[in-house]
This record gives sequence, C-alpha cells and structure tokens, in this order.
Amino acid sequence: MSRPTHVTSGPYAPPAPARELTAVSADGAPVHIEIHGPDGAPTVVLAHGWTCSTAFWAHQVRDLRADHRVVVYDQRGHGRSPAPVTGDGYSTRALADDLTAVLEATLAPGEQALLVGHSMGGMTIIAAAGRPAVRARTAAALLLSTGSGDLAARARVLPLRAGRLRTRLTRAVLGSKAPLGPVTPLGARLLRYGTMSPGTAPDRVEVCARIVHACPRAVRHGWSQVLDSLALGAGVGRLTVPTAVVVGTADRLTPRVHAHDLVTSLPHCVGLAELTGVGHMTPVEAPEAVSNRIRDMVAAYVGRRPTDAQPTHPTRPAHTTPSAQPTHPVPEQPPSPENTTTPQANTNRTADTKRTADADQPADGVTDGVTDDPTDGRDTNGASST
Repeated sequence: MSRPTHVTSGPYAPPAPARELTAVSADGAPVHIEIHGPDGAPTVVLAHGWTCSTAFWAHQVRDLRADHRVVVYDQRGHGRSPAPVTGDGYSTRALADDLTAVLEATLAPGEQALLVGHSMGGMTIIAAAGRPAVRARTAAALLLSTGSGDLAARARVLPLRAGRLRTRLTRAVLGSKAPLGPVTPLGARLLRYGTMSPGTAPDRVEVCARIVHACPRAVRHGWSQVLDSLALGAGVGRLTVPTAVVVGTADRLTPRVHAHDLVTSLPHCVGLAELTGVGHMTPVEAPEAVSNRIRDMVAAYVGRRPTDAQPTHPTRPAHTTPSAQPTHPVPEQPPSPENTTTPQANTNRTADTKRTADADQPADGVTDGVTDDPTDGRDTNGASST
C-alpha cells in the first residue's frame, strides 16, 4: 500500500474528508473512498490516474466541496487501497469492478453522478461504460488527459522520431521496476519533463512528484503492463452519456491525437478543450480550468441528491470524521487564458481532420476549444456523424 506522501499545506494539500469508507469490489478487494461536501449536493466522482492517489484531486476537492458532494477513491495499489494479490487484479476488468463498487457504495438507488477520470481514471470510466450498474448511476462523464489504446506508440516522453525504436524504449521506461526513492531535484525535473509542461511552477511539480514517488514500484510496474496492452476502443462506443474531453497541448504521455480519437468515437461528445501549454497533469497544472469544466457539466446534467439518500451496496464499517472546513481556502480566480472559449464546431467535428497530421508534431498555436452550451447542439439521442 502506498505511503500517504503528499504536500501538507497550501491549496494542493488534501483536506480532511467528511466521511471515509471502504467498498468491496467483485473479487473481495477493498477500495478506499473519501467523501467531501454536503449530502444534499450533486455528486461528482473523481478517478485518479496511474501512480497517483486521492491526493491528486486536492485542489478540485477544495474548490468544489462547498456546493458539491465530491467522492474520491484510490485505485488498486494506490494510496490506501491495497495492491492486488494476484496478477488477475491488474486488469481493466478490475478497474471497472472497483468503479462499480464505488458507485454502488456511495450513490442511492436512482441517483446519478458526474464521473471524472484523469489518465488511467478516464480509461477506467471507458472500461466500465457498458455495465448496467454504471450506466444507471452515470449522468455524464469528463475525460481528462486520457486515451483508449496505443499508448506507448503515441507517447512522446522520449525525444525520438516515431517508430519501433521509440515505442520499444518508451515501454522500457514506463514499465521500469527501478525504485524512484525520495524526491530529489533531478527526479522532479525528470517527472516534469515526462508528465508536465516546461513552464510548470515548482510547487506544482513537487505536488505531483511526491504523489508519484509514493506509489510502490511493484504497483507502478503492474499497472504499466496493463496500460501497455490497453485496447478499449470498443468501450468508447459504449460510453453513451454526454461526455466532454480535455487535453493539454503539451501532453507527452497522452498527446492530443488520443483526445481527437475520443471526440470522433464518442456517441455523445459535448466538448473538447485543448489547454494551451498544459502537460499531462491537467488537474494540477490547470486546476481552475478543470474545476470550471466540472461545474459546467454538473450544472447541465446532474440533479441534486436527496438528503435522506442511502446507498444499497454493502461496505465495510465506515470511519467518519467531522466535516472539515478548508484550512487553506482557494480564492475566487479571475477568468484564465487557459480556458478561453471558441466555437465548438472548430474543435469537435474537425477533429478527424486534425488527427491526420503527424501526432508527433509540436502543438504550438493551438488554443482551447470549449463549448458554451454543454449539450453542444447534438442530436439528443446521442448520434454523431464521422
């Protein structure tokens, strides 16, 4: 199990949850869950990515918990969720099982939530999309910095031309069993190069480095093998709820070509936001843009929660702590240039022409594309033309 290593002060310090509980997945694996915010508020479920933990969402939790019910959980082997005990526990099926258990443990019958997934968290949502228990509890989805396959072949973490050599070396780097050890200046620089934009502030690099370095190397390696063989293309078509996509133009791990593929394959895509100069760690690098998009999606698609609502799925005895007030409140932010608005037609339906360009070309000059209307003028039945 990962050490709870994270920053302890500032807007990226994880706040104390109102409640903690443990869901039990299909194979009996325990999944650690934290709940923030008032019971009567609309629910948002946040799924983090590879080598991260609930701490990764600290900024969003602080920003949203005053008027949203925010559910965060640790993926298997991350944070406070124990590592799989067999190889079968490392699979997209297991990720989908765990998300299903989290939804059943935290949502009342008939209640729906906005599902938000970053990187492997987005892949988790795609993997679970066809399950009736997940569909019944999902009002909409937001996919951040993610893809459905060909991850090593398309990654640009190594400064080499696209091809077999780069793919082979990328697999070796991402699948390494080498221990990361304590965060050092060199380690932080390497992490920033591979996962964040060159201009990322040092405090944000430290936030991500401390979280990533806390992930046990066996867990890091185990999930790297799942990601290396990822093939969720068919699952994208089963994600029929209104779904928005966000990607940073400087993302080396899941470059924009993945976002463009998602946009053209999703049955009911309601927006593509390309965040200029932002890398892979969008919730940390562009926290206001991500939080604002979550608010927009909730306002458009998620209803309020009955105050007497109770989940029906069994959980282990919950550990409850008093509702905590923010110790480091985040002031209201002015409009950010990283979330400017352009007509949706310039981003979604033109994605299939954009993706014909070489995925390894620089992303200079690309601006954000976010629709003002979350329904995007699409066919209300979710149809799309490609």
